Amino acid sequence: MIYSENIFVCMIVPLFLTLIFVKGNARRLELNFIIGMLACLLGAYISGFFNAISGMGIEDTAIFISPVVEEGMKFLPLLFYFFMFEPDDDSLFLAAVGMGAGFASYENVCYMVSSGAESLSFLLIRGLAVGVMHIVSVYGSVLGLVIARRLKAMRISSVIGALSLSMLFHGTYNLLVSEPGITSYIGYSLPLLTAVVMLIAMQRLKSGK
Repeated sequence: MIYSENIFVCMIVPLFLTLIFVKGNARRLELNFIIGMLACLLGAYISGFFNAISGMGIEDTAIFISPVVEEGMKFLPLLFYFFMFEPDDDSLFLAAVGMGAGFASYENVCYMVSSGAESLSFLLIRGLAVGVMHIVSVYGSVLGLVIARRLKAMRISSVIGALSLSMLFHGTYNLLVSEPGITSYIGYSLPLLTAVVMLIAMQRLKSGK
């Protein structure tokens, strides 16, 4: 058993203190990093609750429940920011990156505390895979919002569609890495390959302004 709340407090205190000394985009990025950590903690509570009441195993919960809960927890603060403050595209993407990085960092720290940190190679693979996966999934959902806004097709279906794609991506990753062998290697490489595709899409989106 790990005390995830204690880990959260220890990580968040210096981050809150540094908010005093930074301004502009740096402060916004760090604030969203903190919100991402909080989303991860709350998502763990909710996933654990559904796991307990459903009687599903840990693996089934990770594949079928956690992607829905975690992507929803990351997306809701960004959706609030999107509609309430109407930020420009760059500010919205900056918030998404901070949110994903905070979520992934806190999850990885809790994983290391619970499972050990002896294997540096495995932790590097996990960092590149899980870290990139959380950033890519929330970045992709925000990319969907930006495209829908530019096409003037901002409807509830666009919001649900963007969120559904991030949940599907997350669930596919968890499914692939749940079994050792070739499927796990495909799963570990999926976030990086998706990140490359998204960078290309972003370049084309910017060139189309």
